[in-house]
Amino acid sequence: MYVKATSVSLQKTRSQVHRMGGFTLIEIMVVLVILGLLAAAVAPSVIGKADEARVKRAQTDIRAIASALDLYKLDNYNYPSTEQGLQALISKPSGFPEAKNWNQDGYLKAFPKDPWERDYLYISPGTNGSYDLYSYGADGKEGGEGYDADITNWDTE
Repeated sequence: MYVKATSVSLQKTRSQVHRMGGFTLIEIMVVLVILGLLAAAVAPSVIGKADEARVKRAQTDIRAIASALDLYKLDNYNYPSTEQGLQALISKPSGFPEAKNWNQDGYLKAFPKDPWERDYLYISPGTNGSYDLYSYGADGKEGGEGYDADITNWDTE
């Protein structure tokens, strides 16, 4: 059945749609206040998790680099010297001790930086073992507490 719409009924329909189509300023402000309260409640716990994740990543990196150093030693009978550094895990080092059986594929594909974009530090022979491998943590200074504490291979083993 075909019903012919009158101009009065079309105007009424458009008017009703227009009123139902948007939000009032008060409704928008209520939503923004709710979102602000949620953000204020969640932000402190999320910020703390980021620092914790950086420390865990540094610990994981140090374990991975330590494994690569152990493979290097298996092939070459010594750890790289301090002068040869961790670069010896990526490209064949020169100097002493000689890397006679250096793996042509290297021991790491790329050398990671710590989560604070600084190089990991390496000393061989170390004062805490065959080598010392560490990051100074968030503050970039020796020592510290919490997230500023040093992250080392002798503490993560």
